[in-house]
Amino acid sequence: MKERIIQYREALREAMSEEMRRDERVFLMGEEVAEYNGAYKVSLGMLDEFGPRRVIDAPISETGFSGLGIGAAMFGLRPIIEFMSWSFCLVAADQVINNAPKIRYMSGGQFSVPMVFRGNNGAGGQLGSTHSWSVESMFASVPGLKVAIPATPGDAKGLLKTAIRDDDPVLFLESERLLGFKSHVPSEEFLLPFGQAKTRLQGNDCTIVALGRAVHFALEAAVELAQENIFCEVIDPRTVRPLDIDAIVRSVRKTSACVVVDQSWPFASVAAEIAMQVYERAMDDLDHEIARVNADDVPAPYARGLEQESLPNTRKIIEAVRQVTYNA
Repeated sequence: MKERIIQYREALREAMSEEMRRDERVFLMGEEVAEYNGAYKVSLGMLDEFGPRRVIDAPISETGFSGLGIGAAMFGLRPIIEFMSWSFCLVAADQVINNAPKIRYMSGGQFSVPMVFRGNNGAGGQLGSTHSWSVESMFASVPGLKVAIPATPGDAKGLLKTAIRDDDPVLFLESERLLGFKSHVPSEEFLLPFGQAKTRLQGNDCTIVALGRAVHFALEAAVELAQENIFCEVIDPRTVRPLDIDAIVRSVRKTSACVVVDQSWPFASVAAEIAMQVYERAMDDLDHEIARVNADDVPAPYARGLEQESLPNTRKIIEAVRQVTYNA
């Protein structure tokens, strides 16, 4: 495939635009997605191409436009609902976690809800405690929802196209801190399947499982640890529902050590669930207990230094790997 280097936000825009050209049932709705090209300029130029019937500015009412999207999906359309921040979805929790994922089941298969909820997830931009939620651990436990957390522009495009074509609701968790990140993205048509992890780096001494923005911290940590002759394998699940636990277990059986990194709080986190599933399948292969690197168990601080210290970072991952490989 011919590749180009583009930004994460550009990859998201390409995925939505390509799917809207392919399928007239797809539309985008959210706050400022039309007139102002989105708060983070993800939808730049889409209003000009697709018009106000398919790129729709919504009022500041996540409850209202999330419910509208569910109704539209039930009757044959394929909405993309943008949350300016996933923190704002909490006022639409009834729609997102109590309606969308249950309608197929409760209707006996008479209705499906083919829609994508997408937007920025997690802290890192000095947005304060109420605008900095990492919601994956809260929503990944809900049957009927699929949850994708892309770490690169290529994954953002390939997974979003898959999400838009899916016949069930998908939560697509992006990161404001990655929107300007650039990397290679194929120019040809491609989709990435859900439930298929990617090995970002090969290694034999420790498996690091990381999600979203934390993948980049894990890779930085692996580079530094290699200078100490500790060679890490970095696994990016890319989706947590479905979760490619088989790929993670294969890596753990090779390395005999495991560190799991995610940006949510530690109690009942995605990291905790991944660790438990590894214990269930590969406990006898481990030489040390699994270490988890999560956000500190406090509301996200506003001050830049405190915020960065409260989140998973390269230093914390290095310390965790040293611990599980008996190099502390």
